Amino acid sequence: MKIIVGISGASGAIFGIRILEALKEVHIESHLVLSDTARTTIPYETDYSIEEVIELAAKVYDNKNLGAAISSGSFKVDGMIVAPCSIKTLSGIANSYNSDLLTRAADVSLKERRKLVLMVRETPLHLGHLNQMTIVTQMGGVILPPVPSFYHLPKTVGDIIDQSVQKALDQFGIEVNLFNRWAGISY
Repeated sequence: MKIIVGISGASGAIFGIRILEALKEVHIESHLVLSDTARTTIPYETDYSIEEVIELAAKVYDNKNLGAAISSGSFKVDGMIVAPCSIKTLSGIANSYNSDLLTRAADVSLKERRKLVLMVRETPLHLGHLNQMTIVTQMGGVILPPVPSFYHLPKTVGDIIDQSVQKALDQFGIEVNLFNRWAGISY
């Protein structure tokens, strides 16, 4: 299995980083593209350096390289996760505005009918945001904001992050056992 991971500059870079770590843990090949703003956000929001994040991926691409392997549908992957997904990136994907490799790879996922999961990171949302999400959904994408649940009784911020990461990986049938799943309540 091969998964493209895009990390945009939205707050929440840790979601993309944890996805890379989880994929590595279960020996799934990851192909990483970082937006320019992600390269600023990662060291600001996390304890990871850009080099440490890059080392988590099997292959890394320059966001300006529209000729990269992941820009073509003939390069076989199982899909793509953008985590976090900024509104700018969402808008580029929704409108097929392939100005960089991250949006082009997402566009290719949609045109090839491969799974595309966008962990949109914005709140509150206005109608323009919601319309862009609707467009992507109508094209076959999955909008999966990192909205935590609390039934698994998280003890740390890491527990909350892991639950959202596992939900994104669930879209591909990838089990990493990052949280305790809902088993129901006995009355």
